[in-house]
Amino acid sequence: MKRYVLLLVLSVFVFSCEKRNRPPKPSNLITKDKMESILYDLYVINAAKGVNRKLLEDKGIVPESYVLNKHQIDSAQFAQSNAYYAFDPDLYKIMVEKVRTRLENEKKAIEDSEKKAGKEAKRRRDSISRINEKRRDSIKKVLKQEVSG
Repeated sequence: MKRYVLLLVLSVFVFSCEKRNRPPKPSNLITKDKMESILYDLYVINAAKGVNRKLLEDKGIVPESYVLNKHQIDSAQFAQSNAYYAFDPDLYKIMVEKVRTRLENEKKAIEDSEKKAGKEAKRRRDSISRINEKRRDSIKKVLKQEVSG
């Protein structure tokens, strides 16, 4: 009897496990490169929403619609392509890693640009300070000469 119960439980587990079949390849599948570009834009726009949602709303920008329109796709095409690629976790991970690398590279480029702009602004401020100091010194000299002369 125990064998039958064990066999029954095992067969229930085996047959109840749903086999997940890969979604069919959509006829309008988005290429991997374009999908990576779309994911990049979605990450950027979602970050922008987190930083200043009000500004986007004031400008009338609907982030998801903006990305779909930019890439000339519809939401169904994106959803089908995303499901197709996401079924293969290794492939999807590679795609997301490429997006992450691109985001990090752009972040570094912006930080470098800001650092360079900061150094340039400091150089200008220092230059103006030196000019102003020379003017003050020359005015002091003229005043000294007038007083002593």
